[in-house]
Amino acid sequence: MAKGTVLFIGSNATRIEIQGGRWGATGQYLNETVVPAMAVIAAGYEVVLATPDGTRPPIDAASDSATHFEDDAAAHQRARSFYDTHPAMNEVRTLSEVIAEGLDRYAGVFVPGGQAPVVDLMQDADLGEILRHFHDRAKPTALLCHGPIAVAAAMPHAREFRAALIAGDAAKAAEWAKGWPYAGYRMTVFSASEEKVVEDYILHAKMYFDMPAALGAAGGDVVTTPVDFEPHVVVDRELITGQNPRSDHPIAATFVAALDRAQVAA
Repeated sequence: MAKGTVLFIGSNATRIEIQGGRWGATGQYLNETVVPAMAVIAAGYEVVLATPDGTRPPIDAASDSATHFEDDAAAHQRARSFYDTHPAMNEVRTLSEVIAEGLDRYAGVFVPGGQAPVVDLMQDADLGEILRHFHDRAKPTALLCHGPIAVAAAMPHAREFRAALIAGDAAKAAEWAKGWPYAGYRMTVFSASEEKVVEDYILHAKMYFDMPAALGAAGGDVVTTPVDFEPHVVVDRELITGQNPRSDHPIAATFVAALDRAQVAA
């Protein structure tokens, strides 16, 4: 019998706004999705994957390589096989369905990165309801890389907040962020200097806003490492955040430990 059930939230975005009124290809990162999911399952939990429209999250091609598995081709292949064939990655629910069926059944929630959450999840009303449920009950809530931007969905005015960021109006964004339940929380997220690497070598264009500035405008206490792409995990109360793709294994271990503690306490 499983220890409990963990909700994984995926994005359906395949493109992201870039400066100049254009769009760049995006998606969810393979390692950030699979490494934590495999760790949670290995620890004795079941995983339910849900997305806004109930289809599988598109994997960003930039992440589908052994580079994101410490150049271990076998690890990359295991991850790809898990994503392609494991029921937990293929029996996808909509966010509205998991809400309707009851959120009390879930022991924790995890949101992977890739830039895709910047497009849909950070302004998704259903995700906002889910996050507020886990926040109110202090259930482990973990988000990785760009994933932490999704906590903006818990704002009363998440769509307006995102629109203000795209318009470059940080003061207006801060106004729209009032009532955000994570204000004052310590957290980390993909740094501005790490984002520049993506902008220069993958998007070949600049994004409209960077993640630390966005969460800072909302009232988050954002901490990033001085060395790019070093693993970094921050824990504050129920919130567990990881900075970048190389934080996949550390955040998975931290999340599993938090789930186990919560089960003992219950």
